[in-house]
Amino acid sequence: MAKKIQSIRGMHDILPEQTPLWQFLEETVRNLLASYGYQEIRMPIVEMSELFSRAVGEVTDIVEKEMYAFADRNGDMLTLRPEGTAGCVRAGIQHGLLHNQQQRLWYAGPMFRRERPQKGRYRQFHQIGVETYGIATPDIDAELIAMGANLWKQLGLDNIRLEINSLGTSEARKAYRETLISYFSDHFDRLDADAKNRLHSNPLRILDTKNPEMKELVANAPDLQDYLDEESKEHFAALKARLDALGIAYTVNSRLVRGLDYYSRTVFEWITDALGAQGTVCAGGRYDGLVEQLGGRATPACGFAMGIERLIALMQEQGSIADTKPLDVYLIMAGDTAEIAGLQLAEKLRAAIPSLRLLSNCGGGSFKAQIKRADKSGAKYALILGENEMVNNEIVVKSLRENKAQETISQDVIADFLTKNK
Repeated sequence: MAKKIQSIRGMHDILPEQTPLWQFLEETVRNLLASYGYQEIRMPIVEMSELFSRAVGEVTDIVEKEMYAFADRNGDMLTLRPEGTAGCVRAGIQHGLLHNQQQRLWYAGPMFRRERPQKGRYRQFHQIGVETYGIATPDIDAELIAMGANLWKQLGLDNIRLEINSLGTSEARKAYRETLISYFSDHFDRLDADAKNRLHSNPLRILDTKNPEMKELVANAPDLQDYLDEESKEHFAALKARLDALGIAYTVNSRLVRGLDYYSRTVFEWITDALGAQGTVCAGGRYDGLVEQLGGRATPACGFAMGIERLIALMQEQGSIADTKPLDVYLIMAGDTAEIAGLQLAEKLRAAIPSLRLLSNCGGGSFKAQIKRADKSGAKYALILGENEMVNNEIVVKSLRENKAQETISQDVIADFLTKNK
């Protein structure tokens, strides 16, 4: 007996009973983004590896440890995308969408990181990303955060808190970086292996450590807020004023730095305590230097990404139920001739009522077996077509969910009947 082939560790099938919740989330997000005037963009899953090393940063967990990178037959190094922003910027530069323009874009799809699988963190995971370009003012930062707050309401989610911070300009971070290096060097023996590796290459990432043994050391580190440039302070104050005006509660977390090198000024995370260690369900901020870093002209940019698996897990945890629509009709056909006529009738009904959900019996079966299938399908009605009904141009309507007597009506009016009663 041949060995069964299983899915790759950390990459999961989404089964039919699970997809309604995914569809509900995706449709809710799609409608919300449309209401804000955002347009969808779709990028390739595979990009040049250099794109991510230049955008995300050479000294990050993603580039150092997690990317699925490989050489193609021409020897080019390619990577399954680990995040979406770099590809979106690349597409914007390549197709002339960014310079001297304002763009509000979004995308959705799978991302790939080879990390240790755990609840809410998978090797293939799905994100919805929202990106804005050409807007330097804090009103767009506030709009993106307000969009998240609006989404939680529409999904019926609660107990999601907002944390914000400002990373300042690259010049301000450079001064702060030197201060951090000095501080952590004075406590070198207390650093874990990751922190020691990052000390001179990316010391800000030490602030984002998840190691509880370093919690006190990090808490006593110099505060980034004390090193912000005046323009960044004004930008951050203006953002907070707009969030206050919108009634959006937030906490300033001066240790919030995000895991990607391209962020500057505003960073934010929406966090829940309901999912254990993987509590961030949406995160983003500004990356004003990224377009220029990837070869375009200097363009302000701001955006966020949401992890779909984490949102689905939170929806399940909080009892969210997808607004799924059951079948309207199950079509039963008794006999070969009826099967041919039923196929024609089914197509006529679908054309006449575009929203109709009609499942035709396939694979034959006795009348009793077809009735059982109809009941199991969850349909509201069974339509029964046999030899007698064909001769008389009629069809039997049987209610499957209510205690009503079945009735026989003309096939000429069945579309009207279903329109009124589905």
